Amino acid sequence: MTRARNRELLALIPVALLLTAGFAAVFAQESSKLGNLSVTYGAYFLAICVATHLYLRIRLPNADPYLFPLMAVLTAFGLVMLYRIDESLARNQANWFVFGLILFALTIQFLRDYDVLERYRYIIATVGILLLLAPRLPGIGEQVNGAYLGVKIGPISFQPAEFAKIAIVVFLASYLRENREVLIVGARRVLGVTLPPLKHFGPMLVVWGASMFLLVFIRDLGSSLMFFAAFLALLYVATGRFSFVVIGMLLFLVGAYFIVATVPHVHERVEIWLHPYAEAEGSGYQILQSMFAQADGGLFGKGFGQALLHAPGEPRGIILPAAETDTIYPLIVNELGLFGACGLIATYLLITARGFKIALLARDGFSKLLATGLTAVFAVQVFVIIGGVTRVIPLTGVTLPFVSYGGSSIVANFVLLALLLLISDRARREVETEPESQGRDEPLGAAA
Repeated sequence: MTRARNRELLALIPVALLLTAGFAAVFAQESSKLGNLSVTYGAYFLAICVATHLYLRIRLPNADPYLFPLMAVLTAFGLVMLYRIDESLARNQANWFVFGLILFALTIQFLRDYDVLERYRYIIATVGILLLLAPRLPGIGEQVNGAYLGVKIGPISFQPAEFAKIAIVVFLASYLRENREVLIVGARRVLGVTLPPLKHFGPMLVVWGASMFLLVFIRDLGSSLMFFAAFLALLYVATGRFSFVVIGMLLFLVGAYFIVATVPHVHERVEIWLHPYAEAEGSGYQILQSMFAQADGGLFGKGFGQALLHAPGEPRGIILPAAETDTIYPLIVNELGLFGACGLIATYLLITARGFKIALLARDGFSKLLATGLTAVFAVQVFVIIGGVTRVIPLTGVTLPFVSYGGSSIVANFVLLALLLLISDRARREVETEPESQGRDEPLGAAA
């Protein structure tokens, strides 16, 4: 697999050039900073990425060669945009990037045999649930825009939902891998619809209830949608029954409708989504400004550093609120235009495609489901934030992976990347050394 690793190394060079060009474009707007600083930043970034590549070449020689360069592209893009907003934000994000790579390497080092996760699935699920509940604990929980998303312990502040998503996916992958045959064999058709056996319908109801609980207890629309969408993806891959997915979607819609009608905070979020002009200078200001910023960018954008973020004469002073987190995508559209935004979305789509390809190559059920769940939760997170700022769905506090500012997000997503590469390394190694008919597990969804 030397050729694959060589492709990975070659792909990192244009990533470093992109970072260098991006910083040069930002510096060009400030004549006092013109010089070779952008080249220095590009060299540092390339050195860190090459060091990570060498580690992968030694530890995971068979792993997918495109995932790490693609995520490096997103990270480079995020660093440039954050530097354009605030230098200190970019420096902090760069530090979290390095820390994320360290945790990435440690995950690969100590979870080479990731099957051990199956044996501790209930402990992992418990940890995931506790992480989700942590923001509501008195003394450490933090409330942001009406939602309980953060935890602050002394100088350390993080969003536990970013790590909980991995724990929940590990549990669901392990549980469905063990019980998928029962769900398939015991299924019955009622009025032309395939229904799972009632006694094994519990897991779906539990996950549905957990999603509704998230909406009510921590008021996090984004996480609830993300977890439930990942569960439906895993359920479909495990059983091959599309009717199970339809039932799950209907349950979610019914529950969401009831909660929207009865929970004030969730109702307010939906009202802002449907009628942002009703309070254009109040609660609807952020979503309206994000839409105007995207429209103002046109096809080709205004260029790096050209978007107007602060206006001295504006009563609020801030034209695009939370540009480093919630509305970083509108900022990108404003400066790079629709073409630049399509390039960003295409990168996310390529990562999603590589993740699902890893799931297809995997020979055992747990690996298939784990790769599917990790990829699905990553893709849905992207959809939730981009869909929110484009008014496809209500706006939530979910971060844009690797691009938005936030240490929790970048560290958790590097752990997610490490798990995908571990699965990929095993799958590609088994494909080369073992005939397909001798796989360790039956294909998932064969009963579809």
